[in-house]
Amino acid sequence: MSTLRDLAEEHTHLRPADIDHLHRIAGDWQLLSDLSFADLLLWVPVDAEGTFLCVAQVRPTTAPTAYQDDQVGRIVGGSEVAHLGVAYSQGRIWREGDPVWYGDVPARHEAIPVRLRTAEGEAGVVIAVVGRDTNLSTARTPSQLELNYLTTADDLAQMIADGTFPPPRHPGETTSAPRVGDGLVRLDAGGKVTYASPNAQSAYRRLGYASHLVGEDLAALHRRLAGDPLDGTEASNGILAALRGEAPPRREIDARGATMLTRALPLMPAGVPIGALVLVRDITEVRRRDRALITKDATIREIHHRVKNNLQTVAALLRLQARRVSMPEARVALEESVRRVASIALVHETLSMSSDEAVEFDGIVDRVASAATEVAATEVSVGMRRRGSFGVLPAEIATSLVMVLNELLLNAVEHGFPPADETDEAPVPAASGLLPVAAPEVDPSLRPEVVVSAHRFRKMLHVSVTDNGRGLPPDFDAERGSRLGLQIVRALITGELRGTIELRAGANGGTEAVLVVPLARNASDGRSQP
Repeated sequence: MSTLRDLAEEHTHLRPADIDHLHRIAGDWQLLSDLSFADLLLWVPVDAEGTFLCVAQVRPTTAPTAYQDDQVGRIVGGSEVAHLGVAYSQGRIWREGDPVWYGDVPARHEAIPVRLRTAEGEAGVVIAVVGRDTNLSTARTPSQLELNYLTTADDLAQMIADGTFPPPRHPGETTSAPRVGDGLVRLDAGGKVTYASPNAQSAYRRLGYASHLVGEDLAALHRRLAGDPLDGTEASNGILAALRGEAPPRREIDARGATMLTRALPLMPAGVPIGALVLVRDITEVRRRDRALITKDATIREIHHRVKNNLQTVAALLRLQARRVSMPEARVALEESVRRVASIALVHETLSMSSDEAVEFDGIVDRVASAATEVAATEVSVGMRRRGSFGVLPAEIATSLVMVLNELLLNAVEHGFPPADETDEAPVPAASGLLPVAAPEVDPSLRPEVVVSAHRFRKMLHVSVTDNGRGLPPDFDAERGSRLGLQIVRALITGELRGTIELRAGANGGTEAVLVVPLARNASDGRSQP
């Protein structure tokens, strides 16, 4: 199904600012739908003949819907939308007419014009119409709660017609706000409570207020209840701002171990401030879980920090041992183990500074590449370059992948660019590297360089490590290679990472290692997607 913007741009001549305003309405109109006990449909005119297109729809959570089928994308004209034409052309709310039938469901039609105010704050032209359609099959004598809901809904509907609803959203705020069913408090122009729903009464009781809310000055009550005077002042100022016709940000009140989220909305039908609507939600359990998660995150970061320290200690011990060993082959093996341990420590160091089990991998690759050129056993100056981005990777992928890249980069530097006086058949210690050294000589006109490339495509990470060195020998067989580095790479790629690797000659000479690693794991793996 096309989005609101797609439909409006395809079928109408609405300006981007008009469409943005319609998006704001669709993002905040669940409140009006619940208060109205009605479906809301957003209609935009298609032509001058009175044809309208439905670009958005919301169903109430407080009553049965009038439409079993989705109405978005429906184009209607003629007598069926005559009420929309009246609201659009005359700029007033239409409430006349008899109930209509949708199959076996009787419904009452209403039409609310949508205005976008000008930059100077003046009432602009009507750009759309909100249809408010109520299912009458369960009609009965309304309770006090329902009467207050409907009265408040009428005030908000008039504000849509005036262009003053919805209010602008504050930076950082999401659409997750208290809903009508969480708790509703209505205030008069003086800030006194005229109605509080049972859920709202229960939320305030959790904060320590056991009396009835009706008749209370809510701003003063928030100051008294809040455990922190600053929180109480901010919550109180939010109520006063709404009474002045402003739209304050949402506030939280903490008292007696409970937390309540509040949202205050001004009620200004026809531009006249008549009070405010305050939605409240008890979020005590949510905040308790948030605090538990923060504690858990801090513990996990501390664990990663200690793992990093332990790995660095192991690397230091191996380095000391390497200095005491007289056999060149053993010294090379220990030094390579130091580099492998250090590369894993880099991942844990990054995780110790992160708030989740994922790492920004580009920085790790850059550090591993820089270390490879510094510690590689070669006299040739080799340049390192990264192309593309690895992005954020989960820890289980990052730890294995950094070891693979460490092996490939060291191999490319050490064996792709041997010293100038080294012969093609020069011996290499058995524990080092991935590739045999017998290969054609390096083209002296080329600047020695290793390029690490990465890109994502269809939940797969494609990585290549390419050098412009002397390349692979003609008889090279990656599957039968017995070197430790090659065994590590194959085991990690096919095992931990469940990917593939191919070692081949580069298009312009040198060697290219191509890796393909899946980023999405099956549910049976017990691992989450990045």
